Amino acid sequence: MPRIVAVRPVLLSAPYGPAEGNAEVMLHLPAGLRTTGLVQITLENGVRGLGEGYLAVFAPDVFVAITELLAPVLTGREVEGIAETMRALEIASGYWSFQGAARHVLSAFEIAMQDARAQVLGLPLWRALGGENARPLVAYGSGGDAIDPAHMRRELETVAALGLGQFKIRARSHQADKAIWCQRMTAGVTRIAVDMTQNLAIPSQSPADIESFLAQFTDAGIGAPAFLEEIQGPLDVAALPELRRVLGVPIAGGEIVTTPGELAGRIAAGCYDIAQPDATVIGGVGAVLDVFAAARTSGSAVYVHCWGAGVGMLANYHAALAAGGEMVEWPLPDYPLRAALLADPLRVKGGSISLSDHPGLGARLTPEIEAAYPFRREATYRCLVDPGLLPQADWR
Repeated sequence: MPRIVAVRPVLLSAPYGPAEGNAEVMLHLPAGLRTTGLVQITLENGVRGLGEGYLAVFAPDVFVAITELLAPVLTGREVEGIAETMRALEIASGYWSFQGAARHVLSAFEIAMQDARAQVLGLPLWRALGGENARPLVAYGSGGDAIDPAHMRRELETVAALGLGQFKIRARSHQADKAIWCQRMTAGVTRIAVDMTQNLAIPSQSPADIESFLAQFTDAGIGAPAFLEEIQGPLDVAALPELRRVLGVPIAGGEIVTTPGELAGRIAAGCYDIAQPDATVIGGVGAVLDVFAAARTSGSAVYVHCWGAGVGMLANYHAALAAGGEMVEWPLPDYPLRAALLADPLRVKGGSISLSDHPGLGARLTPEIEAAYPFRREATYRCLVDPGLLPQADWR
C-alpha cells in the first residue's frame, strides 16, 4: 500500500438552515453560517482521502492546531495500517485528550485513511470494509427545531415529500405540547421521535420531568414518541437503565461519546435501546463498526448520527451499510456542503438512501469548492446561549 506524504486541514463555511424560524440558527448560528472541518491526506501515488471532524463546528482554530500538531504521526505511514496508525495517534494525544477534542481530529484522520485505502483498492468503502449487500438504508428525518407551528409545517411538508416514516424533533421537558402537535399533524403517516437535548446538560432534567412529559401524551389520547433521545446529562448516565425499564419508551443516545469503549460500555450496561455513534466524533469508521459489534452482543439497535457535512454523512452511511445497519439519520436543515462534497448525488427516495459504487467514500474536494465556501469566523457555533430569548409559541 502507498504511504501518506501530506496532511492538510481545511475549514469551509456555508449558509445553514432556514432564514427564519429555527431555534438552532437563532441561538447558536446567528450569522446563518456553519463551519466544517476536513482533513485531506495525499498518498505517494497521488490518491487523496478526505475525513471530517465535528470539532471544527465549535472550535475551528483548535481543529486546525490539533491537525497540524498530529500530522507528523501520519506522514510516511502506509495507508493500509490504519489500526496501527490510530494507536500511534492515541498515544500522541491520549494524555491530554483521550476523551474530547483530539478524538474529533483523530476521527477525521481515520476517515481520510479509510477513504484513501478504499480508493487504492478500487472499491466503495462499505465493500472495502467487508460489506456484501448493496441495499438501501432506511432514513429518519432529523430537525424539528422550528419555533412555531407555521415554520414546523414546512418541515413536515419536507418529511412527507421524502417519504420518511419517522421524524425526530427537538423538544425539552416543558415542550410536550410541541411534540404532541407534531404527532397529531403526522398521525398515520410519520411517527415522531423526540431529542430532549440533555446530552451535555448539568444538571439534566429529572426522571419526574420525563415521566410528566410522557404522561401528557397519554392525557392527550395520543401514542408515545417512537423514541426519546438524550434524556439525561453526562452526570446522570447511570440512571438510564432503570429509566428504560420504567418509561417503556425506546431510549437513544451516544452522539457525543468520543471512544467506542465508552459507548460499548453504556450499551452493555443497558443504557440504550438505540445507540447513536458518529464517525466524526467517536474515532472514525472503525470505531463505529466496534459499536455495531457491541450492540449485536446486547441486542441494541444502532442509528448512526449524521449532523455534519457530506464527508461525515458518507462515513457514517458506509459504516452502517458495512455493519448491517438498517436506520440512519437524514438531517433536514439546508447546508450546501452536504451536497457539494459528494462525488455522486445522495438522495432520499421513498424514505431510503442508496450509496453509489464510487471508490472510497464517494467524496470530493476541489479548488472550486474551497473558493466557493471560504472559512468565515462568524460561522462558529455558539454554545453559551439563553433559550429564554426565543419567542414562546402556541402549539395548542
